[in-house]
Amino acid sequence: MNHHPPSPVGRALTVVLGALPFVVVTLLVFGNWPPLASWDASVAARAASYGAAHPGAVDFWHVVGAVVLPWACRAVIVIVAVYLWQRRARLLTIWLLVSAGAELGLVQAVKAIFGRSRPAQMLVETDGFSYVSGHAAAAFVMAGALGVVLPSVRGWRRRFRLLVLLPVVAVVGIASVDRIALNVHYVSDVLGGWALGLAILTATTIGFGLRPGLRRRRRRTSDESDGTTAPPRAAVIVNPIKVGDGVAFRRKVTRALALRGYDDPLWLETRVDDAGRAMAQQAIEYESDLVLVAGGDGTVRVVCSALAHTGIPVGVIPAGTGNLLARNLHIPLDLDDALERILEGRDRRIDLVRVHGDDLDTDRFAVMAGLGLDAAIISDAPPHLKKQIGWTAYLVSAAKNINHPSVRVRVTIDDGEPIERRVRTVVIGNVGMLQANIPLLPDARPDDGLLDVVVIAPRRVTQWPIVVWRLLTRTNRTDMYLERFTGRKVELHAEADVQRQLDGDPIGPGRSLFTEIEPGALTARVPRRR
Repeated sequence: MNHHPPSPVGRALTVVLGALPFVVVTLLVFGNWPPLASWDASVAARAASYGAAHPGAVDFWHVVGAVVLPWACRAVIVIVAVYLWQRRARLLTIWLLVSAGAELGLVQAVKAIFGRSRPAQMLVETDGFSYVSGHAAAAFVMAGALGVVLPSVRGWRRRFRLLVLLPVVAVVGIASVDRIALNVHYVSDVLGGWALGLAILTATTIGFGLRPGLRRRRRRTSDESDGTTAPPRAAVIVNPIKVGDGVAFRRKVTRALALRGYDDPLWLETRVDDAGRAMAQQAIEYESDLVLVAGGDGTVRVVCSALAHTGIPVGVIPAGTGNLLARNLHIPLDLDDALERILEGRDRRIDLVRVHGDDLDTDRFAVMAGLGLDAAIISDAPPHLKKQIGWTAYLVSAAKNINHPSVRVRVTIDDGEPIERRVRTVVIGNVGMLQANIPLLPDARPDDGLLDVVVIAPRRVTQWPIVVWRLLTRTNRTDMYLERFTGRKVELHAEADVQRQLDGDPIGPGRSLFTEIEPGALTARVPRRR
């Protein structure tokens, strides 16, 4: 049983259903349906009577009405739209402004078309026609719009969303009660305003491809009635800081999965205090058939580590500065291409590397670990520069650290005799390619069950061109400047604290790294061979 994105007919039907309440309310109002007409007249009479006897209450509701003006609700939408634009959520920004503009235009159009007179005994003077209530419609659109926006805003936890949404929902009720209490609208005018707001939000969300509905979860069991199985399920783990337009990203990924028969994916966002471990555990509990991870190399490393030995395929969507695992697995950096190559790809068992050291709990990495200059370059790369110019920010940091001091390091491969070198950096790799296709470890393969080690030790700055030339030309000659080793276990001990890194993430200074290969620990979803 396949799950496909909504067809044009399905989208049109959804819009019709969204507009149906407004159509029904309008027909009942102007068809003078007796129960509704009686309700309108009764509530209006009681409001007029109560207001005449309690002028203080009229003053109170008059002030409330001045606060919850339709333009105030529209101003909130504009402020949120400006905020989203600054965070590069372009699609969501445009949707908000279009929804607010549609509400303004349609409210005025409906008033002009039907020309319904206001209640005869209004407690405050108000111009214009009665149907529909602009206050009710504007407040409803504002509340509904924020209900779609807040789950997509990175950094907003669920409790903060509720702290915003609950008062906003209360505003809808207050604005509506205010109109009735001041006897400037009938109850049906307010109902019509709500219904018009619903119709506007339904039409614009469908038109912009937004899907704010609930996520469906299905058991992966055979259907007793027809013997078919439920559609495969995917979890998408996203580092929201690394994904610019989260709404457009979500729409593309959801659509790509749906086209290939997947159910609506489980969306999980990393947090400042958790780079992906808890999210990966949720994906496991969800019994995912595929986990897609979009973020920097650090996010990818944490998720891959948590999914080790589970057999769940992991597809890496490039979204960070380095994207080293994606590059080494030949996944394109363009989002559309990456999705196509991953979802049409094959499963490949690749190695991971278990690592620990001083002040470092046992962990895993998938790409490289380093000690010395390479870690210093990563640590000193300015975050704002990485955001602006990508991985070339590391070149700036490299120039800054060109004179990084050497340190004496003892290197032990498997159970061999330790060797000592005064080095600038030592890198242990599961794969070999850096950005710009620089082959730091040209013989490294992600599934060969071996660790590749490079020891780089130029004594003077003038010797760096020799090292760079040998790296670029993949020269295998060993000398005092550059040495390579392979093994299944590698231990590094430095005589002084130096910077260290795992998969492009600085882990702080220390003196040791202990690494051991875990053959075939991760199932990676990679492009098919061509």
